[in-house]
Amino acid sequence: MNRIFFRFFVLVMLSITVATFAIYFATSRLFGDPLDDIARRQAAAQIFLLEQYIDKAPADEWLVRLNKVREVSDVKLDLVPLTSVRASLPAHQHAALNRGELVLDTANKAFYRRVDLHGESYIGSAEEVIHAQELPIDIGLALEMEAVRYVIVALFLLVPIALWSRSHWLGLQELSRVADEVGAGRLSARARFKTWAIIYPLAERLNHMTGRIEGLLDAQKNLLHSVSHELRTPIARLEFALELLRSAAENPALEQRIVAMEGDVAELNGLVNELLGMIRLDSRQALQEASFELAPALLGCVDALDPLAARPQVRLDSALGSMTGDRRLLLRAVGNLLRNAQKYGNGHIALSARRAEGVEIVVEDDGPGIPEAERGKVFEPFYRLDRSRDRSTGGFGLGLSIAQKAVALHGGTIAVEQSAMGGARFVIALPA
Repeated sequence: MNRIFFRFFVLVMLSITVATFAIYFATSRLFGDPLDDIARRQAAAQIFLLEQYIDKAPADEWLVRLNKVREVSDVKLDLVPLTSVRASLPAHQHAALNRGELVLDTANKAFYRRVDLHGESYIGSAEEVIHAQELPIDIGLALEMEAVRYVIVALFLLVPIALWSRSHWLGLQELSRVADEVGAGRLSARARFKTWAIIYPLAERLNHMTGRIEGLLDAQKNLLHSVSHELRTPIARLEFALELLRSAAENPALEQRIVAMEGDVAELNGLVNELLGMIRLDSRQALQEASFELAPALLGCVDALDPLAARPQVRLDSALGSMTGDRRLLLRAVGNLLRNAQKYGNGHIALSARRAEGVEIVVEDDGPGIPEAERGKVFEPFYRLDRSRDRSTGGFGLGLSIAQKAVALHGGTIAVEQSAMGGARFVIALPA
């Protein structure tokens, strides 16, 4: 919230500052320097004495009144030559001086005005100028007053901007919470806002999008679940029919055909079981958490592998200890990775595990590996690399997807890298 508030507040104050300078320069260009006007108001009493008291004196009393003003006032009034004044004033003020107007010298707290343009004064001439010094002009005070006004405006803007920023921050926090829940798989999460809230239209669009995603995923799950369950009945019938056919068959050729058909039925049955297992993994209700020792569990996973295939080299950290999670799901994920390594490796595979900030389990092989461009796709259901589409390798393209879902349910991640052995290296990272 502080970041949003200060950025917006600084932007507003910079805009006000720029507008203040723009107003100053525009006013100076059109109507004269506002600072001169302030100085003229501050020296109004001395200007009044000159214009209303000294100037309106009869010719023979002009000098007398001038001297009286000099006696009672702290302002110094002198007569100076016109040529010296022209040399000290900037060129743009010469015209006003020549017209007999009062010219302020704000920087030196003084003003100038010619004495007599028409030869009517008792003393002085058109070549002399009244020079008033030490006028009560304090532009610094005026600037300080402007600064105080600026600070007051900033303070009064502070409260509404803070309230505005806070309402937006709370709204963004709510949207962030909903996005995190949706990202974690809780698609029923919704953002709740009043209709008058500024962020309400965005929240409604997010809710609509989440609802559509939830509906599509539910439809997909229901379809897979229904199809998988519906397939179980004809599969069971086929298995029963094949058993009856085997008992009645006496032809060796027919026996071979029955064996092949039983293999296909077993494969189809395995696919259905994999689909049902993947559907169950889409919900955290699939977890049956308990504390278990990690090293014995991983060794048991290795023992469950095909004994006729390549055996992995096992390197387990002695301080692996225990962890809390669904032992069956985690071992299934590791088992899927090990079986993939057996299928696609060239005889050398390795399993290692260590504990640092979390638990890291690594499975690698010396097979052809996985191209970097396809490493993000191998976790998609039914995805197969071109070189692995030979049916002799078996599988349905669901093993890595199931492994990723199982690890994600435990708050972990699974990534694929290039192994030092030459093939693929799968890294499971789990929170401690």
